[in-house]
Amino acid sequence: MTLKTLLAGAAAGALLTSPAAAERGSDGEVRILYHQAPSILNTYLSSGTKDVQAASLVLEPLARYDETATLVPYLATEVPTLENGGVSEDLTTITWSLRDDILWSDGTPMTAEDVVFSAAFCMSPEGGCSWRSNYDGVADVTAVDEHTVRVTFDAPKPFPYGPFVGAQAPIIQKAQFEDCLGAAAVSCTEENFAPIGTGPFVVTDFRPNDVITFAANENYRDPEKPAFATVTFKGGGDEMAAARAVLETGEYDYAWNTQLAPDVLDQMAQSGEGEIIAAFGTLVERIEMNLTDPSPDLPEGERSTVAHPHPFLTEEPVRRALSMAIDRELLTEVGYGQAGRPTCNLVAAPESFASDNTACLEQDIEGARALLEEAGWTDSDGDGVREKDGERLSLVFQTSTNAVRQDFQALIKQWWSEIGVETELRNIDGSVFFGADPASPDTFQKFYADVEMYANLFDGTDPQSYLARYRCGEEPKPDTQWQGTNINRFCSEEYDALLDELAQTAEPARRQEIAKTLNDMLTADSMVIVPLVHRGRVSAKSNTLGGVVLNVWDSELWNIADWTREEG
Repeated sequence: MTLKTLLAGAAAGALLTSPAAAERGSDGEVRILYHQAPSILNTYLSSGTKDVQAASLVLEPLARYDETATLVPYLATEVPTLENGGVSEDLTTITWSLRDDILWSDGTPMTAEDVVFSAAFCMSPEGGCSWRSNYDGVADVTAVDEHTVRVTFDAPKPFPYGPFVGAQAPIIQKAQFEDCLGAAAVSCTEENFAPIGTGPFVVTDFRPNDVITFAANENYRDPEKPAFATVTFKGGGDEMAAARAVLETGEYDYAWNTQLAPDVLDQMAQSGEGEIIAAFGTLVERIEMNLTDPSPDLPEGERSTVAHPHPFLTEEPVRRALSMAIDRELLTEVGYGQAGRPTCNLVAAPESFASDNTACLEQDIEGARALLEEAGWTDSDGDGVREKDGERLSLVFQTSTNAVRQDFQALIKQWWSEIGVETELRNIDGSVFFGADPASPDTFQKFYADVEMYANLFDGTDPQSYLARYRCGEEPKPDTQWQGTNINRFCSEEYDALLDELAQTAEPARRQEIAKTLNDMLTADSMVIVPLVHRGRVSAKSNTLGGVVLNVWDSELWNIADWTREEG
């Protein structure tokens, strides 16, 4: 089956399989390979997908999204709604009833106090929580009793499923992390590397940026799961090696995010050891513009902070010209084929929330040149690089090390040179680029470059929390240990006011309208974010690995408790 056929079939549920019954630990070891190595296992302290997904083997939310994007209970007895009384009629509270059979992996019971603590941990201003936008608008979290938690919002919240929902907002154990609140969070190495959880596995050894070993959680709520006794979670290398290890050599059982040209993957799959799994979700490859100055001439702690605006990317005509010069159709053809779709939207899915903006899809080199010329950027000395007031249009363009991304960089550098922009390319190992080390100068959050390219996504189908990542104050900065979601340091009172309106809007059509407006403010209106490709999620699994259900709306490893070994 080719990647094209697979993506077409995914929409019809072609990836669903039924796991065979197995006893806990009876299937031995499962081997997982991520070409980006996890650097931390506390979800709240890293915005890297590889860290969130590795941690999801241990840490769980109250509810999450299944493969059909349906919200389902996990540590809660049901999903609260208006109909069942869990959401108040005035939409200001949501009350969660917890299962009474959930134990932490150390054998102690999970209670409402753990849930309350998890919110406090992420909402602490000095804690550097990467996913604080999931708690946007939360005024109070209270333990009503041992197994009931009430979340109160500061205004009516028609979509109250940010806190404790999805892989990005799990429950952590109060007893383990109570001395790690606020600024102390980043120094709690033992806790952050080996969290106690409620999931199907426990951490037995963690070597950051290398390998994690997990063992079946003996206190997991289903006595017959997980079927695997151990997990070896290897990180590092590249996409080519990861895909080959599953599809050709059979050395590994699962490879995540095999970001390779479709014909390469199809050729590998012909070896017969494994198969490609793919589906479209919310993943968008894009360029982020740094609105602050990343110059190394600034003192450490002041680079890429709002105290120092960028010398030329604060000019909208410059950002727009950079976008106009890009041929998204060609990028998609070169990098993804049928596994990609050119897009002008940050929120490209679900379709009901996607703006109809298509203006960026047509490359316009001449228009970009004219725009820069009109804005006063001219090549006065004939060296091919425009300048104005002594400032050259010269920028550093960084991304993670990846064959497709380096192809994109080369093409974009050429197009930018055609409009008079000089570009220095930088690529950084993905384990470092998407890491959580506040001391590293090379993380995408620190953003010590002018522009950077990567992709990320959001849990579920409602983009409210995702769009809230660009609220004023959510930018990474020294006093949050360089954690934060507002990567380009964008700030707009109008944008924040619309976010507040979205949070209080129940009518579906109006919610969609506001979300599209917010998307356009970041993209079409300002080009602070330059979307490139709406990417399909593409991974690889062994033919002997059963029970795998690709989920593009939550952690890709969301149902690892159901994985089994089958005869190949």
